[in-house]
Amino acid sequence: MSSHQSPFPMLELAGKSVLPIVQGGMGVGVSAHRLAGSVAREGAMGTIASVDLKHHHPDLLARCHKVRDQDVLDQTNLEALDREIRMAREIAGGKGMIAVNVMKAVLDNADYVRQACESGADAVVMGAGLPFDLPEITAEHPKVALIPILSEVRGIALVLKKWLKKGRKPDAIVIEHPRYAGGHLGAARIEDLKDGRFDFRLVVEGARELFRELGLEREPIPLILAGGINSHQKVKEAFEMGASGVQLGTAFAVSQEGDAHPNFKAVLAGAGPEDIVEFMSVAGLPARGVLTPWLKTYLRRESLLQSKAKCDSARCTTGLNCLSVCGLRDGLAKIGQFCIDTQLAAALRGEVSKGLFFRGSEPLPFGSAIRPVRELIDYLLTGIKPVFTQQEHDEPALAGA
Repeated sequence: MSSHQSPFPMLELAGKSVLPIVQGGMGVGVSAHRLAGSVAREGAMGTIASVDLKHHHPDLLARCHKVRDQDVLDQTNLEALDREIRMAREIAGGKGMIAVNVMKAVLDNADYVRQACESGADAVVMGAGLPFDLPEITAEHPKVALIPILSEVRGIALVLKKWLKKGRKPDAIVIEHPRYAGGHLGAARIEDLKDGRFDFRLVVEGARELFRELGLEREPIPLILAGGINSHQKVKEAFEMGASGVQLGTAFAVSQEGDAHPNFKAVLAGAGPEDIVEFMSVAGLPARGVLTPWLKTYLRRESLLQSKAKCDSARCTTGLNCLSVCGLRDGLAKIGQFCIDTQLAAALRGEVSKGLFFRGSEPLPFGSAIRPVRELIDYLLTGIKPVFTQQEHDEPALAGA
């Protein structure tokens, strides 16, 4: 049971009842066991991002040093995921739920899903593509909640109809608005990010109509809104629209329990609207992040790099081959030309000059203050903010600055 007072109904997922607050999955290693476990301990749903969690495990990093054997790298990543889930569950102490986020765009997404289920995750959340095969992959784990991340009614209809033919319906659907979310975004092109078809109210109403058409109105699928949720008022508006919960990423990433380096949190918390940009990721999707030195340099050289794109497996600098489609490795000139794992790992370590720092577009609930998960959840549910010191109102300092 949660100790938080909530004016909103609890979120019912696969026989479990949790607070209607979901912490979004953020890789590489930004949302790992400490953050996910801490969120679950408060009675909400914490999420571990599955990809390349070995950066939190020095022994696993050492095992992979200068290794190019794909089987070794793959197995190490699965071992890291197993460790993170078990550690998160220990922190949670039986409260809330532990979810694992798996990107459909990741080459070994099925292996990550199976590992998540075997290691005791309560839910699998999948975005960055349409997860048509998720019911088959998880068939041996019927108690694990399955939650696709989608952005528009058309995508919801495609997934729902495919799943219903297989005798499974989603336990919830995360509706992510690409205009506001951080990281990889659910639109084909940057120009589409502000398209009206993604408006929450339109998508929620369209989903409800779809449920009626498919005979699901008696047990409607919970809808969780993600992107731009940064206040109690936004949570309230989400419920007034018919949502059953909300998901936040950046606000949790900068919490005291967030798994990333303090510099990572300082970069995200200190970014203003002018510091946040959209660009094409190597995964072939638009993405949103902070305009740090590496990203400034990359965007300045993007056209040149794209003009020199070529299909060459040796361009995979880590040897991970993490993505099913990679602009750099596959020579796809219209999308990103950088190693996303290398840049995200640098951000996780707090290397401001080298890292790629994904971030949502909207101001954070507590401004630049770095506060505990418990206070963020309390504020989202009640609207009551903690008292900040003057120092917390100032921009957070970078380590070594």
